[in-house]
Amino acid sequence: MGNENKEGEQRLPRSVQIVHGLSNGGGFMLIQATVASYISVFMTDTVGIAAGTASIIMLIATLWDAVNDPLMGGMCDRTKTKWGRYRPYILIVPFILTVVSFFLFLNPQGLSDQGKVIYITIFYILYGMSVTGLTMPQMSLIPAMTKDDGERGFMVQFDIIMIAVAFTIASSFTTNFVSFFGSYAPFILIYGILAIIANLALFKMSKERYVIETEEKRPLTTDLKIFFGHHPKLITLLIVWCLASIGYGIMFSSSVYYVMYYLMRPDLITIYMLIVSIGALVSMMAFMPFFLKICKGNAVNTMIITQALCGVCYVILFIGGNKSMPLLYVLSFLATCFGAMEQGLINFYVNDTIDYIQLKEGISMNGVVTAIKGFAYKMGSAATSSGILAVLAATGYIANAVGGQNDATMAAINWLRFGIPAICCALIIIFLLMYPIKPYWGEIAEMKKKMKANDEQ
Repeated sequence: MGNENKEGEQRLPRSVQIVHGLSNGGGFMLIQATVASYISVFMTDTVGIAAGTASIIMLIATLWDAVNDPLMGGMCDRTKTKWGRYRPYILIVPFILTVVSFFLFLNPQGLSDQGKVIYITIFYILYGMSVTGLTMPQMSLIPAMTKDDGERGFMVQFDIIMIAVAFTIASSFTTNFVSFFGSYAPFILIYGILAIIANLALFKMSKERYVIETEEKRPLTTDLKIFFGHHPKLITLLIVWCLASIGYGIMFSSSVYYVMYYLMRPDLITIYMLIVSIGALVSMMAFMPFFLKICKGNAVNTMIITQALCGVCYVILFIGGNKSMPLLYVLSFLATCFGAMEQGLINFYVNDTIDYIQLKEGISMNGVVTAIKGFAYKMGSAATSSGILAVLAATGYIANAVGGQNDATMAAINWLRFGIPAICCALIIIFLLMYPIKPYWGEIAEMKKKMKANDEQ
């Protein structure tokens, strides 16, 4: 009886909730964090690809990655095996991701400039597809495993803590790892092995207990029509997911350029990235639970308040971040503490949307909803990754020219690091004030009370 919820059904074991976080935020996220923070610098400064060309590579790869998200989500929802819909992908994809990521970070010696561009393009596209192939089933599993808001909330928060730990390690110490190993590839391989182990454990321990059968003959276009056509107000959430991606991604991707070229202090990259990364960790472990408690578990109000505080820090830093190192360190830390939790809070909105679709349409669209969130998020990533390089190229950026950048490039770097993130904060607040699912929270709670588990798997 002690392991049952209020409806008398078995609770999801805490060990499963923890393993989900390790699968999502362990080696898997170490790889993603390395790519997010260092792939731009790797392409321009190690492989020798021009910034403008690198921006095109990242735009093409990320746009394709975003487009294939709904395809992957629909495929997950329609998969039928004795292991369930989502679990088979957790078993297979980590192996593919490991191999692809390893080759992505090999500096292709002996190739022509054109050959290097083709090589990086191919493996960056394959990398994005592999991430999609693992992210979709991982996130779809949460509402499939439990209907309990407390268990879902714990998994979202623990996942994001593990993600923050991974980002702290990867963004802060990658330059040290490169110095030790001589290149990126060896420690990327280690990260991949950790991802494989964690996801094998999740596959073994998890069960898909709360899903509604999907009509195999129902095309993916029908699911997309349900989301965009029947419920157009949900597009508000797409915009929030996209803006959250831009705000978070640009924070890490622009930081190396800011310290190296705007401050002209490459020796401070490790300490600055460590400050930002620890800020993200504190955000997930302390600030997010604290503000959720203040807001009585309301993830929408929590994000509105913290984005406002984050935006204030960014505005101050945009105006005078280079005038005082203590000011830069303190406000960068606080901005990350307030802002980084958006990565966890936006997943609350995914679960809300899945429940809302189930309430209104009577079907499970876990994979498709997760994929639509992934699509929006990756559109933001595309804007971030390619946009940074495109802006630098347009303003005359010169690779490795510390102290030799022109005024336009210097101004652009300051805008990228603090100006654009501040604008993202303001826009997120505006769109969350129009949160479309809020009027249905009561009905969704009643629906979940009536749901029964299916433990035949």
